[in-house]
Amino acid sequence: MLSDNLVSAINDQIQFEHYSAFIYKSMQAYFETADLPGMANWMSVQFQEEMSHAEKMFHFVCDTGNRVVLQGMDTPHREFSSPLEVFEVALEHEQIVTARINALMDLAQQEKNHAAQIFLQWFVTEQIEEEATANHIIAKLKRVEGDGRGLMMIDQELAQRTFVPIAAAN
Repeated sequence: MLSDNLVSAINDQIQFEHYSAFIYKSMQAYFETADLPGMANWMSVQFQEEMSHAEKMFHFVCDTGNRVVLQGMDTPHREFSSPLEVFEVALEHEQIVTARINALMDLAQQEKNHAAQIFLQWFVTEQIEEEATANHIIAKLKRVEGDGRGLMMIDQELAQRTFVPIAAAN
């Protein structure tokens, strides 16, 4: 059902989703150290989401009769100067993820693989939300830059985020 080329590309994306998760775990560690538990929570939820994205892709490859080949990954970025920088790095990373998902969709379209296109559409839509959310938080952080009370309000807001498993979200 999937070409070797498409299986390889999805395997690469599974690895990148795991890498994405660890980027967010690294960001969570920064916020834990900075005593911003709400932002740490937000990153923890983001970590869980990225792991669930990898898992969703993992099952798709297996369900189509193919094999997942897990790969190693680089050490994630771990030094940040401010909460604003963390979210700017997160947005830049999500833009890379969007480009990768779009390339997967292009490959599925080129190969006229309708099942892969339908599967990947969920990720295309998800990336719109990922980038919009990061942009929204960045805008808030810029608005309160230098105001500790504003930062604490944003931290409290981000503490409310909870993980919703993909199965429940579909």
